[in-house]
Amino acid sequence: MISPETIDSIRELMAEASVFEDDLEESFILGGGPGGQKTNKTSNVVRLSHEPSGLMVKCGETRSRETNRWLARRTLAEMILEREHKRKSSARQAAEKIRRQKRRRSRRQKEKMLADKHAHSAKKAARRERFEG
Repeated sequence: MISPETIDSIRELMAEASVFEDDLEESFILGGGPGGQKTNKTSNVVRLSHEPSGLMVKCGETRSRETNRWLARRTLAEMILEREHKRKSSARQAAEKIRRQKRRRSRRQKEKMLADKHAHSAKKAARRERFEG
């Protein structure tokens, strides 16, 4: 269940994005995936269409239809704000950060990293020789 504070914050986000309930067309789709009989037999996935922007959002994150309704509205408002202000949502920023972390290093970066490691190991070897010898 979504708390009233979360609902208020989603309403504020919708107001900032100029998303009004009259502009939304809401439909419910049969769910699927994990959740068992509850999701497979009920229409708990929400599809929101926003006529002015032409955007469509589907949300089936939870087994609750009511929760999915609010999550879909939040996602839609974030998409509109992202499009208007050319700013990236926190979810997209996190995904891009992971993609950058997984990216292979360039040849120059790899050579520099290995040179630094070699210098560090040489420094430690010299310390060992000094204390042992």
